[in-house]
This record gives sequence, C-alpha cells and structure tokens, in this order.
Amino acid sequence: MSADQIFQYTNTFALLGWIILIFMPFWKQADKVIIGIFVTLLAVVYAWLILSSFKPADLQSFSTLDGVMKLFDDKNVVVGGWVHYLAFDLMTGLFIRKNAALHGINHWLTVPCLFFTFMLGPVGLLLYFLLRWIITRQYFAENYA
Repeated sequence: MSADQIFQYTNTFALLGWIILIFMPFWKQADKVIIGIFVTLLAVVYAWLILSSFKPADLQSFSTLDGVMKLFDDKNVVVGGWVHYLAFDLMTGLFIRKNAALHGINHWLTVPCLFFTFMLGPVGLLLYFLLRWIITRQYFAENYA
C-alpha cells in the first residue's frame, strides 16, 4: 500500500473516531471503542511506518532541526508523523470529553474545542482549558476522577 493510500485511509478512519467522540457523547462504550479500536489501530500503523522506515543511525537525527527535517524526506515517515498526530489528537479529544463531564461542562459547549483539536491539536486543548476556567473558575482543576 502506498503512503498516499495510507494517508487517505487513516484520515477517514480517524474521522470516524471523531464522529463517535462528538456526536455520540452518551454512548457508554465510546471510550472503549475509541481507544481499543481507533487509537490502537492508528498506533499500529504508526509503529509499522516508523519501524519499517527508520534505521538505527536515524536516531542521531533527532538532536538537530536539520536532522529531523532530513528524516521527513521519506514519505512514509511523513505519513507516520501524520498518523502520530491523528492518534494523539483523538486521545486529546477523549480527554476533553471526559474532563468536561468530570466538571459538569455541557458536552455541546466542548464541540468547538473538539473541532479545533481535530484540526489544530493544541489550539483546541487551549480553548478547552479556557472554557473550563471560565465555567469552573479554577485553572488548576482536577484532571482525572
């Protein structure tokens, strides 16, 4: 399968996870499905892409910006990086949903935060932190039950 095909398939696959996360907030099995299927399969694809593309000598490349940029000359590594974002952003979206429920924040108020997390990762998380602070008046609120 080509890097372009993997890119298309993983984007569509991740989008299905986001649809569940946003539009099925009260489905009791959503967390299990998102982590157990969507994030896990994205992690498997990521691991396969990276492990099949990296060589032990590539580890030295992480110490400089030029070295990291050179790693991204390989399309499989770029797609691997993209899949990394897809998996971690989905986990971040799940954190937002769970944390909002913990603090009694209406799910539908978090939808813009989830959208921006899907599109711009940390920007959506920052928006959620601002929303949580405005609603709870606590910046250093509890993150986990």
